[in-house]
Amino acid sequence: MKDRLDRWFEIRARGSTVRRELWAGLTTFMTMAYIIVVQPAVLSGRMFGQSTGMDFGAVMAATCLASALATLLMALYGRYPIAQAPGMGQNMFFVFSVLPVAAAAGLGEPWRVALGAVLWSGVLFLLLSLAGLRELIFNALSPSLKHALTAGIGLFLAFIGLQNTGLIVKDPGTMVKLSHRLLSPDVLVFVAGFWLTAVLTARGVPGAVLWGMGAATALAWGIHAILPWLPAAWREAPAVAESLLVTRFHPPKAWVAPPPSLAPTFLQLDWKAALSPAMLPMIAVLLFMFVFDAIGTLIAVCEQAGLMQGDRLPRARQAMISDAVGTVAGALLGTSTVTSYVESAAGVAQGGRTGLVGVVVAALFLAALVFEPVVATIGGYPPITAPALVYVGALMLRQVTRVAWDDPTESMPAFLVVLGIPLCFSIADGLAMGLVTHPVLKLLSGRGREVSLTGYVLGGLLLLYLAGLRGGAGWAGGA
Repeated sequence: MKDRLDRWFEIRARGSTVRRELWAGLTTFMTMAYIIVVQPAVLSGRMFGQSTGMDFGAVMAATCLASALATLLMALYGRYPIAQAPGMGQNMFFVFSVLPVAAAAGLGEPWRVALGAVLWSGVLFLLLSLAGLRELIFNALSPSLKHALTAGIGLFLAFIGLQNTGLIVKDPGTMVKLSHRLLSPDVLVFVAGFWLTAVLTARGVPGAVLWGMGAATALAWGIHAILPWLPAAWREAPAVAESLLVTRFHPPKAWVAPPPSLAPTFLQLDWKAALSPAMLPMIAVLLFMFVFDAIGTLIAVCEQAGLMQGDRLPRARQAMISDAVGTVAGALLGTSTVTSYVESAAGVAQGGRTGLVGVVVAALFLAALVFEPVVATIGGYPPITAPALVYVGALMLRQVTRVAWDDPTESMPAFLVVLGIPLCFSIADGLAMGLVTHPVLKLLSGRGREVSLTGYVLGGLLLLYLAGLRGGAGWAGGA
């Protein structure tokens, strides 16, 4: 069996082992398992206290099934260690932009129409992949922009991790600031997991990321268990009483539970109404977000794994087709855009280099349908997974040193990408800022021939995307 796996996935050729791939798959899954809980909470409206009409359990089942299918396709067809699931950002756009537009247009039940829009964006994405246009986009990025993408996504991951753990909080004056509740149990759990991960890595201990997450889980469970025995003054202090450990961490009452029914969302999309004039801009925005999120993640994770051949990626077409099929399947099952996950970088940091990582992740997504209580406990408490995100973000940031900083026509667009991705809270929007700027600076500097025709076309289209479609979506009440 090991020989067959090695031949198919080229495990030894990529400098890995079966055991390392299995551990990497577990690591990747645990860093993204939160989506199993968050996705149904977002799409059902439960997170915001206002129902969208979508059934929570059905969305959860659709999320697990679509993620497993897309990840398995990426593993067996693309053969890359990249996992897929409904994208954060796209799900918010689905709720706060697509749903209101569908409701205002009076096209029927909004969530059904919105799923139809997701379907058509996936179909267009698939056609672009089959035509090879996405490979042209991929190859049109200069080396500096590709390195900037990796670094920007690293900052994005770290920013998400620090926010999720409560160490960085919102502030009306400065947007964000350091939390004043540094003795919160959430911060203690994060710090313990992060420090242990870094120390074990420094000592050369295999599986450092997973060991850090395991230690964070054990600490969270232990603090939760002793809380009732602590003095009332401690338990009632805001740093403790309002912490995620108290409000969101709940040890599972059982290890397994019956899988929720898929029936309320399965094949319930309205694909005809989604083609109405009012919905076409929404399809276009979903497509743009989809394309550049997928390309950005693919470049960043594969560059970190050392799978790039120069500035090109073998089997990029197969990997991108996997994204497209996942989204089409997700819309049919009842969930929003399925895309490659930047959290896959955690598995790469663990040593994962092949599609066997994805096989493990896909199996765990299916298992999560039954083991939902346990997955919800760990994945629903961000301080457990935050150490992995921050640590991996630091590793990915190293790529910023490979940007051509002595060339302003390369460094300025790259800088916008690095800064724009975390500040826009969107891979697609941050990348768009750099891709619009790059050809303009080259042309005005008298070096226009250094940009391909594809680069100019991309710059023009993305300018329309940022100024027209993205801005128009905001005027329509979107995110």
